Amino acid sequence: MRLIFGAVLGLLIAYPALLALVLAVVAALVSQPPVLVFAAGIWLWPRITRRVRAWSP
Repeated sequence: MRLIFGAVLGLLIAYPALLALVLAVVAALVSQPPVLVFAAGIWLWPRITRRVRAWSP
């Protein structure tokens, strides 16, 4: 994961136009509430399933 993060960070620094493109895409995605809800659901899914499992005997 660190290697991927480093590679992406290196590309963004090496190509400033790519940074502007990435920021534009992120801004477009964040402005859509369904996209945020979908991402939060994926991120929280393991916690939700553990909690629901704890409810059943």
